[in-house]
Amino acid sequence: MDQYFKNYEKLDINHLMLSEKTRVLMAYKNAIFNMKEEFQGKVVMDVGAGSGILSIFCAHVGAKKVYAVEASMLAKTIEQVLIKNNLQDTIEVIHSKVEDIHPDSLEKIDIIVSEWMGFYLVHEGILDSVLFARDNFLREDGLLFPSEAKLYASPCELSSMYKFRINACEVPLPMYLSMRCIGKEYKKIQSMEPEVLLLNQDHLLASGILLAWLDLNYISVEEVNLLGGEKYVSICEKDGNYQGICIWFAVKFPDGSELSTAPRDEATHWKQTVIVLPEDKEATKYLPIAFNVELKRDASNSKRYNIELNCNHDFLSSTFNELMRMFW
Repeated sequence: MDQYFKNYEKLDINHLMLSEKTRVLMAYKNAIFNMKEEFQGKVVMDVGAGSGILSIFCAHVGAKKVYAVEASMLAKTIEQVLIKNNLQDTIEVIHSKVEDIHPDSLEKIDIIVSEWMGFYLVHEGILDSVLFARDNFLREDGLLFPSEAKLYASPCELSSMYKFRINACEVPLPMYLSMRCIGKEYKKIQSMEPEVLLLNQDHLLASGILLAWLDLNYISVEEVNLLGGEKYVSICEKDGNYQGICIWFAVKFPDGSELSTAPRDEATHWKQTVIVLPEDKEATKYLPIAFNVELKRDASNSKRYNIELNCNHDFLSSTFNELMRMFW
């Protein structure tokens, strides 16, 4: 078993997921129970079942059969949970990657449930497995939970984090000496990789712009290899410091409910992903900020994405000047 699946055998990871009210109780459980009529007497597949909690929800609303597909050794733990809850006759644990299950070995699936989202939505590449299950096991009119996903971005400020970093790189010195250049260099180094942070609505300088919309009923794996890539322009809604681009996602269920990781919503373990600028820029209300964000699958590791941010400040300035001429 490769290291990726071994990581998911750690019970503290699954404890975090099980104890997160927003993720489990308010999103998946409500979506499943809101559409319990669709589950009654149906065959369900839980892709990447983890602790088996989603499989149990499906069984409780009347699913005839649930295939809990789990590649890690947690599959053995799920079997123990099922015995304790007298669900072993309804839920069948399949200790395997879904890609290794022969399509003819199972009956057609009516519903696929999966908690596949990673940081910035697609990190870890579990969506590939869900799409494989859809193409090989799901009935033509079958349902997916969730059924849609959207990726958003907005310019943001990170003043508290910047102050912490600069201060952490300084020591008490005579007043005529300064070590702030070390803090600036540290910011440049940190800007080379995205940060997973917990922001709030006040950190955003503008409304979120839609980077990608994924209809999971139809999208292909190839279409997920590259997300974003267009030139976007955000209009600042307040004065502040432009210090990064904040990325978050939302998924939608067939009942119309949504699970969002936006800064304005209740926090989740996904938090938000931030691309930190090496230097901050002054932002004023109504100022347009032009940027290009591209998420491209890593050629050497399909579970990772390379995130590239291009900030065209010349375009920003010319756009702002043109807008000012229009106002006057």
